[in-house]
Order: sequence, then structure tokens, then C-alpha cells
Amino acid sequence: MSSLHSRSLARVALLPAVSLLLIWMLVPLCMTLYYSVLDFNLLIPGENDYIGWLNYEFFLTDPAFTESFFNTILLVGGVLLITIGGGIGLAILLDQAIWGQNYVRLLVLAPFFVMPTVSALVWKNMFMNPVNGLFAHLAIFFGAEPVDFFSQFPLLSVIVIVSWQWLPFATLILLTAIQSLDREQLEAAELDSAGPWSKFVYLVVPHLSRAITAVVLIETIFLLSIFAEILVTTSGGPGYASTNITYLIYTQSLLQFDVGMASAGGIVAVIIANLVAIVLMRLIGKNLEG
Repeated sequence: MSSLHSRSLARVALLPAVSLLLIWMLVPLCMTLYYSVLDFNLLIPGENDYIGWLNYEFFLTDPAFTESFFNTILLVGGVLLITIGGGIGLAILLDQAIWGQNYVRLLVLAPFFVMPTVSALVWKNMFMNPVNGLFAHLAIFFGAEPVDFFSQFPLLSVIVIVSWQWLPFATLILLTAIQSLDREQLEAAELDSAGPWSKFVYLVVPHLSRAITAVVLIETIFLLSIFAEILVTTSGGPGYASTNITYLIYTQSLLQFDVGMASAGGIVAVIIANLVAIVLMRLIGKNLEG
């Protein structure tokens, strides 16, 4: 009886926090759903006619959505490839006994604590600037023509900037996993004359599978909503060459003032993000069971 009373008391104590969380989530979602079925443009006040699913139809059939959708896939996939591949390499290096190991680890992890806007400005003005950037000076030094990265390779430039930010996170997770690897297995492999590549493929990579899955899940959820780096560097251009779904919704709501269309896009983005999260969670569940 006392146990049942304790559980009931715990539920009552949690009720205000849970209710506030539900209100915090449901009110914006319900308002977005409401505006998504209206012809609501801030430039035409007073004309908020109900148009049903037309906003969704226009959004999904807009060529800008198709391009931004594939840009989002390329952005997420490119960052994951760079951060996981680079994270494994850095984690292996940081796991070695070197002088000043703690300071090196701190320097490697530092970019993760830089705000996205600041890091984008640093890359835009100090590294990728076609006139005064570091890469431009290096190109001139070696007799090559400086590259205007944000005009010629806009999406790739954004991928590099975002990867630089998320590489420390992947490195930290993978380094923790490597340090939990049983050293006796490595020593046994060495006694069996296994080389570094064999140990990496047959021991390290299988041991890192769960850590890699966790990195993929966490990074994907955040990478689907990348915004600041695009706003600061390319503004989604040239054209829609570096526009992802999040930035497309921003342009429709705050630049074109089409609240109805942007709300429909927001609902579509939420559905896509939830579908991706469900698929990844199922993959993690199978990985953990294995």
C-alpha cells in the first residue's frame, strides 16, 4: 500500500512539470497547424482565408523544396562522413601516450564550444575569404588562383564549417569507446602476429559500432536544423545551391512573409525529422540487441 501511495505521490509531483512541457510543445505545434491551412501573408493583413491543404501542395511541389531537400541530405551525409571518419582517426591518435596529452585533447575539443555564428564568421573572413583569407594567401604563395569558396562551392563550404564544429563531439564519444576496449584482446592479437590494420578492422571497428550509431543519431537530429552557418556565409545561395529545408522555411516566413506556406513547411520538416529519428532509433535498438 505504501509503495502504491509513493508512486501516486510521485506522479502528482511530476504533473506540473509534465503539463508545462506539454503546453510548451503543443501550443506552438497547434498554432503552426492552424496557420498552415490559411492563406496568411503578413503583407496582406486581414485576408486569412481557409485554403485547406493548398499550402502543403505548393510547398511540396515547389522546385525550391526539392533542391533544399537534397541539399539537406547532402549536408547531413557529408558532415557525418567527415566527423565519423575524422573522429575515428583523431580518437586513435589521442589514445596514444604523447607529451601534453591533456592539452592536446582540450585543443581538439575546443571548436565544439564555439557558437555556430562565431565559427561561421571565422571561416568566412579568416579562412575562405577570396581576398584576405588564409586559403587565398596559400594559393597565391603556391602560384595558384584563389578560390571563392562560397560562390563556387557553397554547399561544400557549409559542410566543412559544420564538420569542424561537430568533429570534436564525435572524437570525444569515439575516444571514450576506444578507451573502453579490452587491452588484453589487442595484446593477444599482437601475439598472433596481427598487424595494425588487422587490429583496426577486426577489433577496433566492431567495438566502435555502438558509439558510431549514437554519434549518427545525435548529430543527425541537430544537423537537420542547421541554420546559422548558412545565414552567415551563403544566405542559401547562389540561388538555392546551399539552402536546406530549415533555411527555406526561414526565407518563406521572414523574407517573403508567407506565414501559411512557412507553417506548412514547418510541419513537413517536423514529420521528416520524426521519421528520421524513428528509423535511427530502430537501428540503434537492433545494434544494442546485437
